[in-house]
Amino acid sequence: MNNGLCVPYQPPTWTEQLHSQPTKRCKLGLLPTPIQKWNIPDLPKGTELWIKRDDLTGMQLSGNKVRKLEFLLADAMDKGCDCVVTIGGIQSNHCRATTVAARYMGMESHLILRNNKVAAEQDPGLVGNLLVERLLGAHIHQVTKQEYQQHGSEALLQHLTRELLAKGKKPYPIVVGGSDSLGTWGYIQMIQELEEQMLKGEGPTVLNDIVMACGSGGTTAGIALGVHLSGLHAKVHAYGVCDSPTYFYNYINGLYNGLGLSKKIDAKNLLSVIDAKGGGYAISRTEELDCVLKVAQNTGIILDPVYTGKALGGLLHDMRAQPELWEGRKVLFVHTGGLLGMYDKEVQLQPLLEGLGRSSRLDVSNI
Repeated sequence: MNNGLCVPYQPPTWTEQLHSQPTKRCKLGLLPTPIQKWNIPDLPKGTELWIKRDDLTGMQLSGNKVRKLEFLLADAMDKGCDCVVTIGGIQSNHCRATTVAARYMGMESHLILRNNKVAAEQDPGLVGNLLVERLLGAHIHQVTKQEYQQHGSEALLQHLTRELLAKGKKPYPIVVGGSDSLGTWGYIQMIQELEEQMLKGEGPTVLNDIVMACGSGGTTAGIALGVHLSGLHAKVHAYGVCDSPTYFYNYINGLYNGLGLSKKIDAKNLLSVIDAKGGGYAISRTEELDCVLKVAQNTGIILDPVYTGKALGGLLHDMRAQPELWEGRKVLFVHTGGLLGMYDKEVQLQPLLEGLGRSSRLDVSNI
């Protein structure tokens, strides 16, 4: 069942050098997403900051993952699969988005979720992304962090895929974050969307810089390649929330290799990866959450603690450290979503919010 959502796809004309171009796409997202001026205080002189609201792609707050899944689910449907298998952390935005997309297409989802040793033996609960996944009937398979590290995501995916095949299912495995060469097309296509919006005056007429969080690499790879091939002439800054810049350059080159660009393009020439993982993946420092809080209260836009919060914090730090490099530039920040991840930070957020002193008992004694 595809509910009429799978449609023919015509790639941008400037992608003709890429191999294995997709021919189908599932129309899952509410696209195009808006571009808005983002009035964050104390930016360098003359700097304009804009935000691409990919947190508003729809599909139950699925953020940037929607764009990748439009191509991955079309491939799954074309191959006659009846379920999807994917993997991530216990609060994985990608796993939640995959569950929603699969249900839209009439497919079941099997999620391998990484948890701590004690929690992996218990019911996973209903916090944040887990609530959506379980409401939609996802099959959750927990592994410990040690098992994940020992075997790796690819081996775990293959293991569960084999089990499902043995039970007569037709599974479609999806890598971490949906970040394979096919998934990269989601953000290659976004660059065409961005070009069209700029021509219509729905944002800045010129862009000097594009900034995003980098977690699994696919979003960054698609944006950087799209910018390069389209001639948009913007610098791409990826704030890595896990792993190292070297890892991301190598991984993205692997994605480009899968698109037929081996040895023709080097990721280091298309983008800059900046380490912004702080205390580690999904580990929030007080100053990072405080940044998210201040941005929300100043601008009305809520970031997430794992990806966009760290990316914006890194960007603002760099702007304040070397304002002369950013003065007069037009910068687009891609908001990749992840709002539900804030629920996992309740304990850390509570004292920050209490400290604002904006909650009190109303005195009704004089009514």
